[in-house]
Amino acid sequence: LVFIMRLQEFVTVLVRDPRTQKEDSWHSYIDYEIFIHTNSMCFTRKTSCVRRRFREFVWLRQRLQSNAVLIQLPELPSKTPFFNMNNPHHVDHRRQGLQEFLEKILQDALLLSDSRLHLFLQTQLSPEDMEACVSGQTKYSVADAIHKFASLNRRFPIEDEERKKGKSSADSDSESSSSRLGPSDDSISCGCKANPASEES
Repeated sequence: LVFIMRLQEFVTVLVRDPRTQKEDSWHSYIDYEIFIHTNSMCFTRKTSCVRRRFREFVWLRQRLQSNAVLIQLPELPSKTPFFNMNNPHHVDHRRQGLQEFLEKILQDALLLSDSRLHLFLQTQLSPEDMEACVSGQTKYSVADAIHKFASLNRRFPIEDEERKKGKSSADSDSESSSSRLGPSDDSISCGCKANPASEES
């Protein structure tokens, strides 16, 4: 008897590591790390790590909703005028709500086919650049963008240096304009896509 085990697809998403970022001398905001680990054919990269702020989640939800009018999207954690960036409970409550939002989104096959979602989760492109990419106004495709702009993660600065030294061969798949998470996690997807987020700090 021959047993063929089929690998079950999974997508792990973590929203973690909230950090306060200064916009200017008067304004600050919190952004969150979004970590994705998956074996799903829907994803261009199997591991990625990007940072997003709340207003980008709002933008993503609006775009996903406008493209999937028959689906009732999960809610984001409510924007409250009493939100205090210096209150760890407030920050963690929002982080948890953002993670639950993404977990629910990633369970819907229709939403997973939206390119904006994938650009949101696996690149550091701004909402404006994501829209331009999805509408074909950039010289790079969605998959190209994910390869080139994934994991703008300050904790992995080595790749840029190696690339500047002209290192090829083993690193030839790491064309990201910034660093990325691990070796060879770029396997290209079979065409599933995704959407991004809107404006709130």
